[in-house]
Amino acid sequence: MHNIIQKIQDADWRGITEEMHQAGYAILPKLLSDEQGEALKADYTNHGQYRKTVVMARHRFGLGEYKYFDYPLPELIHTIRTEVYSHLAPIANAWFSALKVGVQFPKEHEDFLRQCHRFGQQKATVLILKYGTGGFNTLHQDLYGEVYFPIQVVLFLDEPERDYTGGEFVLTQQIPRAQSKAIVLKPKKGDMLIFTTNFKPAKGANGYYRVNMKHGVSEVKSGSRHTLGIIFHDAVS
Repeated sequence: MHNIIQKIQDADWRGITEEMHQAGYAILPKLLSDEQGEALKADYTNHGQYRKTVVMARHRFGLGEYKYFDYPLPELIHTIRTEVYSHLAPIANAWFSALKVGVQFPKEHEDFLRQCHRFGQQKATVLILKYGTGGFNTLHQDLYGEVYFPIQVVLFLDEPERDYTGGEFVLTQQIPRAQSKAIVLKPKKGDMLIFTTNFKPAKGANGYYRVNMKHGVSEVKSGSRHTLGIIFHDAVS
């Protein structure tokens, strides 16, 4: 795990922080090697490491399937979740301070999970998603209980235009009393996309206000698309 930890530590976190403040998302390129990405995809059929499978069409979430990991998480995923959180907590604290939300997040992820557990949120929320041709994911926010962390990440396990076409990652920004803005992204295999879970602050004439955001996936035109979603709070169910 030393290589992954080093990549995370060596990332341009000052630049990422500025991008998060301005846009609500940032990309850390090529965090995963091709081998690590392929190993995660190959484990999709290893039913023993998942606690729940969701067929999206049954719930009108879209067209595709995803599986929630169970604890203990695979070492690679646990390492990324733990290490990345420590770099994102200062961003989350700056956001909540700007918006005068009376919550501050601890420096260490283990301490944050203890807060989740005190509110009955004890189930893992890390998930792997799989879409085939025609697959998509409707716009949503990943909130699983009263306690939540306002930033999450997605790791891309396939190469766009080679393994699949379409399937863009879509973010929407809803500014008060204005039309929504759509942001369309297509990270490469191994990239980690960091983005806001539900809102970010923006500065106006009278101080900071809340910009609500949702995310989804556009229709996959061909091929197969896999991603790994890392959400930092735990779930009730």
